[in-house]
Parts: sequence; structure tokens; C-alpha cells
Amino acid sequence: MWMLLPMHGEQHYLVGLDLTGRRVVVVGGGTVAQRRLPRLVAAGARVEVISPDVTPAVQGIVDGGEAVWHAREYADGDLDGAWYVLACTSSPEVNARITADAEERRVFCVRADVAVKGTAVTPAVGEHDGLLVGVLAGGLHRRSAGVRDGLLTALRDGSIADHHDQPAGVALVGGGPGDPDLITVRGRRLLARADVVVADRLAPRELLDELPPHVEVVDAAKIPYGRAATQDFINTTLVDHAKAGRFVVRLKGGDPYVFGRGFEELIACAEAGVPVTVVPGVTSAFGVPALADVPVTHRGVAHEVVVVSGHVAPDDERSLVDWSALARLSGTVVILMGVERAAAFAQALMTGRPGDTAVSVIQEGSTRTQKVVRSTLASLADDIAEHGIRPPAIIVVGPVAALAAELPFRS
Repeated sequence: MWMLLPMHGEQHYLVGLDLTGRRVVVVGGGTVAQRRLPRLVAAGARVEVISPDVTPAVQGIVDGGEAVWHAREYADGDLDGAWYVLACTSSPEVNARITADAEERRVFCVRADVAVKGTAVTPAVGEHDGLLVGVLAGGLHRRSAGVRDGLLTALRDGSIADHHDQPAGVALVGGGPGDPDLITVRGRRLLARADVVVADRLAPRELLDELPPHVEVVDAAKIPYGRAATQDFINTTLVDHAKAGRFVVRLKGGDPYVFGRGFEELIACAEAGVPVTVVPGVTSAFGVPALADVPVTHRGVAHEVVVVSGHVAPDDERSLVDWSALARLSGTVVILMGVERAAAFAQALMTGRPGDTAVSVIQEGSTRTQKVVRSTLASLADDIAEHGIRPPAIIVVGPVAALAAELPFRS
């Protein structure tokens, strides 16, 4: 880990904490918690969130089993056994009480609203190729973030970052399938210049923790079959912030134009006279299978690949997919958002394909929690249930799904 300290004005002792398996308490479930949780989870901490309410993105972390949520107000005894505490409620009085309780127990505590009143501070952090970079600048958050960004950019492409102001407008940025290293260089550069970030649940969460405190994060999470921000809300947010003179990054998972409603957002901005930059991303439809040793095409095996949205069943009147035609093809079918209706899709494809056709299901692809299940069309629904597969997951159907079994050096 690289640690940088200014020569003057910074009295903190910068240190790396091993939080693996240790109890970390986060009091508050808003956007500050949304920023901090991914990196705490990635560090292996046993995170407990205490808050009456949480954002959809925080709820997604909890639903994924990465943190525990106590849906109530902070109470005496909540810090017992904690190694590290973050006080990030909207109440200064409550944050002060948490900090005092932590100090009494000799537990270091970050106070999000008034950093100097806590016993620890969160540096501007970022990762590159196994390095964790942390910068403190005596409370000058923009300075610490600028130094961090410049160092990361220099590490990544050999140049020093140009931190000129970005003109107002919107950038539709594809963040890739989940691993923060899979965002494009251009996408990361624009993200570093953002005044406002409107983030999807499937966008690389760790990148939010690299944003300086002045950047406003708007939660545009869409939890499958649960709470979701409406598309009208997202469109209005993009337009209103851009018209107010801000540079807005719409950070999306995968690619903005592959079932990401990116073109809808471009239309809304264009109709409002807001300039838009489109930054393609690595689509999960191809990137996730690749990381699971499933090439969606392979010479002599598959001459076509079709990407299908699974948000409606084959017999739904809203469906625009000719499933009988897909069943007659011999190549690859990639189904996104198809876990809930996997049985129906398998039945539709078996009208033209044999039941032993290979299938791979990849959950949370490219992340540390990636899970891969090898199956067939006939046993797909049972295998999904047996292994507890849940969204986000990608279903790949076709002979390419069986190729990984031929690799002697891969598990």
C-alpha cells in the first residue's frame, strides 16, 4: 500500500487495518454508507449497519449477505465488540453520541459530518494492480482526491491527470460487469471529473468510494422484484443537474446500450438540449461468460450468438422474441435477467434443442462472489433452485457452455 502525507497540516497517522472477520459498525444507511460499505465488505469486515432506513443499494448489499442490517435507531451497547465504527447518520447529535461511545470503548470512529471531531478519518483511496493508495491532506478533501487521482492515472497510463473543469453535460458511462478494473480508461477519467454521479446497483460499487466528498451520489438502484428508481426520475435527475451547470456521470453496469436503457436517457437529454457523451462498457453478456471460461463463440462450435432479455416470459404478449426461431438455432443464446423465468425459457428452447444442451449460469460475474453452475436445459430450473442462484445472473445456452470441461488446468 502506498501512503502519501503532506509536509504540513496533517497530524493523522495513516495505517492499514486488517478488518478480516472483525466487527465493523456503520450507523446510518444513506449515501455515505453506500460509499463506504463496498470497500469494507471487500476488506472482509463483518459489517453491521444500524439505521431505521437504508438506500436500495445498501439493501442490495444486505440482501446479498455481505452485511447485517439492524432496522432501528442507534442504542447503547451497539458498539460492544466493535473494532471500527463509522458514524454517518443525518443527525449531528447522534453522530456525536456515537463518537463519544466509541472513544469510551477505545474504538476508532470516523465521523462523517464533522471529520475533525472523530478519532479516525477516511482517506481518499483508490486501487491499481494490487496497490491500495491512500491520501490525507489535513481535511482538504479536493486536494487529497486530486493527488490520488493523479497518482492512479500515472500508474495506469504513464501520464499525469489533467484536472481541468469538465463542461456541464451528461456522460453515459458503462462500468463493465462489476469488477472496478473492467471500466474503461475514459470512463474512469470522466468519473473522476464528475460533480454528480447517478449510479446503478450493478455499476462497480468500489468506484464510488474513490469519489471526493463534494461529489453528489444519486442512488438509481433497481432491485429485482423490489424497490427501484423510476426511469422518469432518472431522466429528470440527469437533465436538471446538467442544466444547473454540473457535469453528470450516469454510471451503469455493463454497457449503456445493452438492456441498460441508455438510449432512452440520451433521448431525454437530447430533447432537453443537454449534451451527452457515450462511453461504451464491457457488456456482462460477453464479459461475464468469458471470465467463467465460456466463450460465447468458438470456431467450429458456434457461428452465432443472440443476447436476449429475460424480463418477460416467452408466452407474455409483451415479448418481442421469437423463441421458436431461437430454439431452431444451433449457436449461443445469452439470457440476461432470466433467473426467475428460467424454467419457461428452457422449455421454449427445448422445442428445438435437446434437453442435454449445455448451459452455464454465472451469478455476480467478475466479482469476488462469482458463482458458476454448469447444467443442461432439462435440469436448469432444478439446478438454479438447488444452488440458490439469484440475480444478477447470466444464463448461457449452447455447446460453448460445455467447453470449460475440456480444460485440464481449470477447475
